[in-house]
Amino acid sequence: MNLNSRRLPVARKIVSMCVAASAVWCASASQAADQPVVGLITKTDTNPFFVKMKQGAEAAASKDGAKLITAAGRFDGDNASQVTAIENMMTAGAKAILITPSDTKAIVPSIKKARAAGVMVVALDTPTDPQDATDALFATDNFKAGVLIGKYAKAALNGKPAKIATLDLAPGVSVGVLRHNGFLEGFGVKQGDPSIVCSQDTRGDQAKGQTAMENCLQKSPDINVVYTINEPAAAGAYRALKAAGKDKSVMIVSIDGGCEGVRNVKAGSIAATSQQYPLKMAALGVTAGVDYAKTGKKVSGYQDTGVTLITDKPMSGIDSKDTTFGLDNCWGNK
Repeated sequence: MNLNSRRLPVARKIVSMCVAASAVWCASASQAADQPVVGLITKTDTNPFFVKMKQGAEAAASKDGAKLITAAGRFDGDNASQVTAIENMMTAGAKAILITPSDTKAIVPSIKKARAAGVMVVALDTPTDPQDATDALFATDNFKAGVLIGKYAKAALNGKPAKIATLDLAPGVSVGVLRHNGFLEGFGVKQGDPSIVCSQDTRGDQAKGQTAMENCLQKSPDINVVYTINEPAAAGAYRALKAAGKDKSVMIVSIDGGCEGVRNVKAGSIAATSQQYPLKMAALGVTAGVDYAKTGKKVSGYQDTGVTLITDKPMSGIDSKDTTFGLDNCWGNK
């Protein structure tokens, strides 16, 4: 059967309704039919990073005349909810889906299915594994973010022997691996170096960060440098260090650039953090999605959305901005 012949009565009905109704109604109906649909799927809807990402997407959708559909996992690592969200967005007619993958490998089959159906998929913040499972990646250079705080920590030690604890994310999650390896590169050590005296996973959670730091202190009480995957883990580490009376003798470096984290840099509980920009990631993603819906032109490859080292104790030869800049550009509760 010719599908166009099935659509003809519907088209005639719409034309008849337009003749009978006002021109304003007709214009509105036509605009709604042509409105690009873009989906945004984040890891959670509670983390301030993803709250800011959603705000950036909403602002861009309003500016670009798109309909934005949003969804999130119930917790960081909730792949099942993200799979369901992709299916729902495809059913709703999304031409582009932006996603921060919770499980960078497990989500790939669902992404492949969406792309095979003609949906453009862009990863935000966190690359899939493999990275080319999505059409494009808009994100912080997480390796560079790690390098910046690694270089800073090395310079701040000023030649003192390092006893390093790494408070990481979880095994196999690409963003955690990139940040961890970047820190080691910046500090000038390799995995397995004897200066790394403890490594613990925190899933980026404050309470788990505190427990991890307590465990590391029991294993090696003379730790003097702590790398943390993000600022909530850093806050947990600081609480453990303070309780042990070691908050003045141990340097914490981190990554994120959220407002709470930058305030902790200003207060001195974190020495330096690498700031990233989630609003920019989402805004660029929505604009790319609208362009694809209108022109059929897909984005491809990696687009760096920037990273800045934030500290109030700058080190010679390492580019950084102070916490005034950090607070002006942070995300979360200001």
